[in-house]
Amino acid sequence: MPSGLPLDPPQRLVRALGAQHGHAGDELGRAGESWLEGLPALLERTLERWELTLERVVSPGGRSSLVSLVRQADGSPAALKLLAPYLYDVRERAEKEEAALARWNGWGAVRLLRSEAEDGALLLERLHGEMSLRSLPEAKAMLEAASAARRLWVSPDGSGDEGAAGLVGTVASHTAASADFLRSSTPEEVWPLRDEALELREALLADASEEVLLHGDFRQGAVLAADAERAPWLAAGPDPLLGERAYDLSRLVRDRLHDLVASPGAAAATRRRLHKLADSLEVDRERLRGWSLYRAVESGVRHLRSGYREDGELLLEFAGWL
Repeated sequence: MPSGLPLDPPQRLVRALGAQHGHAGDELGRAGESWLEGLPALLERTLERWELTLERVVSPGGRSSLVSLVRQADGSPAALKLLAPYLYDVRERAEKEEAALARWNGWGAVRLLRSEAEDGALLLERLHGEMSLRSLPEAKAMLEAASAARRLWVSPDGSGDEGAAGLVGTVASHTAASADFLRSSTPEEVWPLRDEALELREALLADASEEVLLHGDFRQGAVLAADAERAPWLAAGPDPLLGERAYDLSRLVRDRLHDLVASPGAAAATRRRLHKLADSLEVDRERLRGWSLYRAVESGVRHLRSGYREDGELLLEFAGWL
């Protein structure tokens, strides 16, 4: 280790960064490897600069950042998040997440305490990371998820320094890159489903009628238990975008996918879930179906390209149900 601080990065993070070679280009893949090599020194430097005491690194953790439980100088608990160069560079990721969290200002989301975008470092209020909505029964989890999502969908522009519009990209620009990936990287046997997904994207963008601040990666696992009086559950880990609510909700449609597949009548159950979510949040069913299909195909192809064939085929099967 290049630092005196011992650190064994969680394997989930190591594998995710390694898989970038398959779908994000060799340059970003090498950036991930370099980041991992310098991670002990980065963690130690950030702890010293912000006068933090390390309690432990969270494991298995996430796929795009290292999260550590820390104590601030006054003894109060917090969580230190070091963003990895996952799909794009750390400064851009940090600036986007900082802007969104500042705009929400604790309303429905974890509160940002301080940040350093250059290092991809975010100090956050501590939530119960071991307890997400996935710990609840399915029906209760979906009800709480809908409530949490509703709080996040606000105008991107607030007062003072709270505006996020200038720092957060749009669904159109974000999916332009993934659409290019689908055109160039989809296996031939998946072309019919890919073509349907691309056509749906074009149609959805052509008549999009709203632009609110979105979480971008909203799912049950991203909503954590909190001690905060403002809400029992708070969202964390955004990949924020500006766009329509149906896009944000589409990731939630395929939550607990393995359980869904194992249930009788999985295709019908999927459509019932989609309709229930759309109706409960007053989102158009067809727009939710379109984005759910597009995102499942895009994620499925990425998994195939990264060598995770079983997960990729499962996602594509899910897309076929829609």
